[in-house]
Amino acid sequence: MIKITLPDGTVREYAKGTTALQVALSISEGLARNVLAAKVNGEVWDATRAINDDAKLVLLTMNDLEGKSTLWHSSAHLMAEALEALYPGTKFGIGPPIESGFYYDIDLGGKTISQEDFKKIEDKMLELARQGNAYFRKEVSKADAIAYFKEKNDEYKLDLLEGLEDGQITFYQQGNFTDLCRGPHIPNTGFIKAVKLMNVAGAYWRGDEKNKMLTRIYAVTFTKQKELTEYLELLEQAKARDHRKLGKELELFAFSEKVGMGLPLWLPKGAALRERLVQFLQKAQVKDGYLPVVTPHIGNKNLYITSGHYEKYGADSFQPIRTPHEGEEFFLKPMNCPHHCEIYKVTPKSYKDLPVRYAEFGTVYRYEQAGELHGLTRVRGFTQDDAHLFCRPDQVKEEFCKVIDLVLYVLKALDFPTFTAQISLRDPENKTKYIGSDENWALAEAAIIESAKEKGLNTVIELGEAAFYGPKLDFMVKDAIGRKWQLGTIQVDYNLPERFELEYTGSDNQKHRPVMIHRAPFGSLERFVAVLIEHCAGKFPLWLTPEQFCILPISEKYNDYAKKVLELLKNYDIRGFIDDRNEKIGKKIRDTELMKVPYMLIVGEKEEAENQVSVRQQAKGDLGSFSIEDFTKIIKTEIENNFK
Repeated sequence: MIKITLPDGTVREYAKGTTALQVALSISEGLARNVLAAKVNGEVWDATRAINDDAKLVLLTMNDLEGKSTLWHSSAHLMAEALEALYPGTKFGIGPPIESGFYYDIDLGGKTISQEDFKKIEDKMLELARQGNAYFRKEVSKADAIAYFKEKNDEYKLDLLEGLEDGQITFYQQGNFTDLCRGPHIPNTGFIKAVKLMNVAGAYWRGDEKNKMLTRIYAVTFTKQKELTEYLELLEQAKARDHRKLGKELELFAFSEKVGMGLPLWLPKGAALRERLVQFLQKAQVKDGYLPVVTPHIGNKNLYITSGHYEKYGADSFQPIRTPHEGEEFFLKPMNCPHHCEIYKVTPKSYKDLPVRYAEFGTVYRYEQAGELHGLTRVRGFTQDDAHLFCRPDQVKEEFCKVIDLVLYVLKALDFPTFTAQISLRDPENKTKYIGSDENWALAEAAIIESAKEKGLNTVIELGEAAFYGPKLDFMVKDAIGRKWQLGTIQVDYNLPERFELEYTGSDNQKHRPVMIHRAPFGSLERFVAVLIEHCAGKFPLWLTPEQFCILPISEKYNDYAKKVLELLKNYDIRGFIDDRNEKIGKKIRDTELMKVPYMLIVGEKEEAENQVSVRQQAKGDLGSFSIEDFTKIIKTEIENNFK
């Protein structure tokens, strides 16, 4: 017998060789019908794989990322089987799950697939899915694997096999299709009830333009038709909210090929919005005792060798800047933290001086691959709302909790009420990816876990997601249509102070190492603005929106009164403009609605005579006539409510 420990702590005994699916069935048939895979001692397995030793077991369904990923990985195999049946002789590259479904890279041998072919491929996939064929896992020798794919004349699988060693190669088979794959997979194809092919594109084998261009087919599947319908509706909403589309319509930002890919240009309205975000956080930081600093956009190569960034990211950075001085190299700044470490060292520190909190809106540069660039969410130059706190070990928890409070304040003010705090820890099975001692990692991880617990945060733990120098608390925010985004982050770091030999004099008159806390409530201004645009569909909180009102004169006769109103409102620090075009008032109202301006102030004969404005709120309609002063109270009250 073996002991199986379930997530609630319950321990059950089963015969050796029991599968996760059998465990699920022993709990309830309904649960078993939804189990797609299982996490056994932290590793995702086939739900049909035998468990031969005591284990901690988590059953995975579509509600779990790993469960969804397993379904989509299995669906890639199903799509490959359908393609092989419809297009004999097709060769297969890779078919991984991705965040929004899966894809398969295929070589059609001169044939082509277009969107007109999607329906027949979907129908074939559903036909095969209804057969309920099991996914069988089989361990094979490298020699047998090579022989199999040589017979199929599939050079892509043979290329993949070159990087694998004997004893770590597995095949998966379902129906008439066999693939080289680590797995895991769902129990059988019958779980796949809804299929939608999304797109077809070209992709170089191994991402190398020197290799052959393959056909990449993107698709998504679900265990219920209703889930697919809801997903497609969500995609339509996402299209309408796309920050690239709205950013252009609202004249917030642009990109220029001449300037360079992934390097955003902030237009006047976008720059004003961005500056208000900066001022909002600066004001909060001053209250919390942060000191502003400014560092250069470049740094000597040795700075990043010391920090470890060069070893980890040097190959993926912009090429070094070589000066006329022999052997001297600089890099565009990929991180602000090494610069802040050097600022700390400028003056000696006593234990009484700590904590020290340096804050900078510092622009950094990273050479992202062209195919990964996406609007403002993935760029090559971005500004972090960065701060680094240097404190004594006994101050870490208190400082970390204060930073959590600051992040929560930011999320509240920007109307992100739903989020999960992800505790991102080191991968205990692969410590080579990280710098520093086990002792320091244990201290840093404990500080984050305890602080999150003390603040009562809704947390999840993710192994392997830590930064290379320390664990993190990442805020995973859910937007208005249910999508998750990683925004703010807080990190505890015992390692950079070691590398930079940072010190303070303790009460014992001896030298000690400070602990470093990295934090960025926005994450980056570019990414934050992109997420904010999509979250609020371009209708920003009133305190942040570029233009809070538009004055609409009914005719040219009232342009002078409109100017008078504008000047009066400027005295109240309220932002707006006049639409004095020679257009009918109905068109002006429609155009202002499209521009997502929160308030329209309509002025005509009656308003001028009574020294008032007729107020119309965006998407809500007429509110009535108000004096200028009363209208400012409406604005003030709405802004105050944003911060309650």
